[in-house]
Amino acid sequence: MTTAADPLPVLFAARGDVSDAEINRLHALAFDEVATNRPWTERLENYSLTWTTGRLDGELVAFVNVLGDGGEHAILMDTMVAPRLQRSGAGTRLVDAAATQARVLGCRWLHADYEPHLTPFCEGSCGMRSTRAGLLSL
Repeated sequence: MTTAADPLPVLFAARGDVSDAEINRLHALAFDEVATNRPWTERLENYSLTWTTGRLDGELVAFVNVLGDGGEHAILMDTMVAPRLQRSGAGTRLVDAAATQARVLGCRWLHADYEPHLTPFCEGSCGMRSTRAGLLSL
């Protein structure tokens, strides 16, 4: 899913093979956190509609999880891109690939929540529009 105009040949895959260690490493880098040992692959298989992986020279550099409601709605979760590739277009292509997958699987709406500093990316680069939503800390 790359073209000659792409700045980097990141290869995106729907439901791409991925390990817990790879996602934990990328999550720590993307969110500037200490690496954890979350059981990502178990969660993906049990709860996800789909997910998209992005690899550069075999290394996991982008990932997004797509949850579904069993109907027409899907939700982007855990969108992450390696810091060295942020603002390169890789994140936009990642979200576009995930949106395409959700559409193919019958979804009509793709939801995402995002913090204010991500508005240029989500609304400008990815074409989302802002909506009102609620959040309850549990």
